Amino acid sequence: MGSNYIFSLTPTFTQGLILGQLSILVLLALVLKYLFFITPIEQYDAQSLHPRTIPDYPSWSRTPKVEEDGTHEASIESAAWFNSLARQVIDVYRAKLQNGLTGLKGIEVARQRIEAYANTIRPRNFLDHITVHAVDLGNSAPQLSNVQMVDASEVHDALPYVKFDMSYSDTISVSLSTTYLFNYPMSSFARLPVSLTISLSRFESSITLSAPSPADAMPVLSISLPPDFTLRLKTTSLMGSRAMLKDVPKLHDLIENQVRRVLVAQGVWKVVLPGLANVSEVKAAMQNDVPVEAPS
Repeated sequence: MGSNYIFSLTPTFTQGLILGQLSILVLLALVLKYLFFITPIEQYDAQSLHPRTIPDYPSWSRTPKVEEDGTHEASIESAAWFNSLARQVIDVYRAKLQNGLTGLKGIEVARQRIEAYANTIRPRNFLDHITVHAVDLGNSAPQLSNVQMVDASEVHDALPYVKFDMSYSDTISVSLSTTYLFNYPMSSFARLPVSLTISLSRFESSITLSAPSPADAMPVLSISLPPDFTLRLKTTSLMGSRAMLKDVPKLHDLIENQVRRVLVAQGVWKVVLPGLANVSEVKAAMQNDVPVEAPS
């Protein structure tokens, strides 16, 4: 009769198989929990775990690199004047983000603001508090080239639009650390420390700029981005507590694909023209309208 039971005082092959599988699962759980994860009450030194890639001197102290416009054909308009204007405008945004301060004090103000914004948009069920360790606001600006006016007269009621190529290479980067929360099979079951440094290597795309029609109820300037743009990010990472995984390729792919997905989902940016509409009215109209497709 004893052989009819899974567990008995006499060891059997079935008992050995079951106990062997259970011991492997318990050992695996212990390895994951005590080598890669941290307990909810355990504190770790984020600075020592963080894969920081801070330059020898910040970008605001470097001389901006002069890039060629690259427009030589007579049929293509030069965008040198716009590139110069765009650089000045972006420099103003950088100064405002730093609250008008320069040097390390300005960078610290920008870091605090970026950290506060990151924690307002983080998914609280999956990510713990995000700590931003360092930021580099860059020292360059997008470069426009191959500007062309496209005549869309063959399409009914279509207005001419402008197409141009945009390329952007800079030293923009952010270094942060957080903890990924595992809430299965119970809340706060395990916590995985993650440290990241994300920097922009290059962004290239063709851009379409469409002017509003005089007949539009709420005229806006539309900026369209095609889905076949080039995006290159550089990511360094550390995952784990005691035993750490460095520069996981899947994590890099996940971050780059997520940024790409957000840009593709946006597709068209609408710029409200002063005195003709307000942002709330345009947002309400966009929620009721069919998404606008970029001219081909």
